[in-house]
Amino acid sequence: MAELGYTAADLTVLSMEDGVRKRPGMYFGVGPGDRRLATKVVCAVACHAFHPAARVAGSHVPHVVVDITADLVFSVTDDQAETLTGQDVPRLGYENSLLTADRWLSAAAAAVSSQTHVEVWRDGQGFRQALAGLQPSEPPARFLAPAGAGTRVAYVLDPAFFGPAVITNDIAALDVHGPYCADAVGPGEVVVRDHRNGIRSAEHRYV
Repeated sequence: MAELGYTAADLTVLSMEDGVRKRPGMYFGVGPGDRRLATKVVCAVACHAFHPAARVAGSHVPHVVVDITADLVFSVTDDQAETLTGQDVPRLGYENSLLTADRWLSAAAAAVSSQTHVEVWRDGQGFRQALAGLQPSEPPARFLAPAGAGTRVAYVLDPAFFGPAVITNDIAALDVHGPYCADAVGPGEVVVRDHRNGIRSAEHRYV
């Protein structure tokens, strides 16, 4: 009986974007068609901002703000700016975007978005970039940076991909820690603001 063999011709290498769209459960914990998917994306990005890569900051150290402005539209802002290296150009990551491997869950969320806008700033230096999916629409451009340091990523989740899924209105029930968080409380926090009622924003704080 002949043995089955595999060669490079039998392998399919997926881009980051294709991989996320094919298997979102590997990144967000639920699959396509699940009504929780949009909420899980918000939780994943907020959780990673609050528990970043070790070289970025310690867990529970960053100050994170999540703004939800529509059922499939949100942004996450934190006070870390690891993309800026002190040189004249920022460090680039996936597809030459401002989303590096240190923000792989932010990149995964961009992969299932129709539009993403990234801003990063420190010491008066700021860069911004627009993405379509995970593909840059333009190279990073300078902008007049606010005080301090930070990164803001704003997402318009792709309605064709998410179907009936929308971001929950129950912002007090969001999981911004994840199942493996065993760290003590730190100086940071996550503030979630839901601006969808058009009159007064709902707000919830996590530590």
